[in-house]
Amino acid sequence: MAEPNEQGDRQEQDLSQQRLKQNMGRIRHKIAIISGKGGVGKSTVTVNLAMAFATLNRAKKVGILDADITGPSVPKILGVHGQRFPVGPPGVFPVSGPLGIKVASMDFLLPSDESPVIWRGPLKMSAIRQFLSDILWGELDFLFIDLPPGTGDEPLSIMQLIPEMDGAIIVTQPSEVSEIVVKKAVTFSRQLNVPVIGVIENMSGFTCPKCGETINIFKEGGGQRLAEDLSVPFLGRIPMDPLVCEDSDKGVPFIAEHVDSPAAKAFESIVEKVADFVEKERADEIHIS
Repeated sequence: MAEPNEQGDRQEQDLSQQRLKQNMGRIRHKIAIISGKGGVGKSTVTVNLAMAFATLNRAKKVGILDADITGPSVPKILGVHGQRFPVGPPGVFPVSGPLGIKVASMDFLLPSDESPVIWRGPLKMSAIRQFLSDILWGELDFLFIDLPPGTGDEPLSIMQLIPEMDGAIIVTQPSEVSEIVVKKAVTFSRQLNVPVIGVIENMSGFTCPKCGETINIFKEGGGQRLAEDLSVPFLGRIPMDPLVCEDSDKGVPFIAEHVDSPAAKAFESIVEKVADFVEKERADEIHIS
């Protein structure tokens, strides 16, 4: 017979799981953004994809879960760094960012920029579970989950906790080093039965604003070769643009400020493919049922 404290722990876990399912059931599409290595611009891609879906021509209700517990960066890119979770009688709400994008991040719980999060795996998983189950996300069309690099505690927790995950988007650079580690991310998703929506090749060439010549700083075509080798869709290339870095540092989402730039147009093309994927998936589910 279980001890009283063990029974209490089980009951709390059951209630947390029920809340999580209820919360996630109000979100139509859940998409994870992952990468095999750091420094590929994954968080920037996440924020700008979310912005593209939330713009007036699409007008989707969008949320972002910053699941990088030890290195949260989404709030900085969105211009909501340093804010705190709003709290009311129903519970804890996500922070509201540009275009009404709802955001949850460890950043909103840290006392200062210098405060590190020195946690082992179980604590990280507990925090992610609470972000999913206890924060009142409300009705959303899309929830984008920005994961830290690799296939460690946070990505594993997200893939196991979120029911009916639509899929994962893999972000890479054109370099061969990125190709090698991203293959692991694709295999990771497949082993956990999460569909791979496709591969995005970020930082794909730099066009000189003076002469117009394109320079492939990180080589070229690595993302597309990877997609072909692994038989997954190639979503597109996003060219390098110094304004992406400048806007991220200022807390201004790039795609909202430079809609006519090649990079912004690349994001828009990628969004079309992601939208097609999830709508086809939903149509298939309705047909099967």
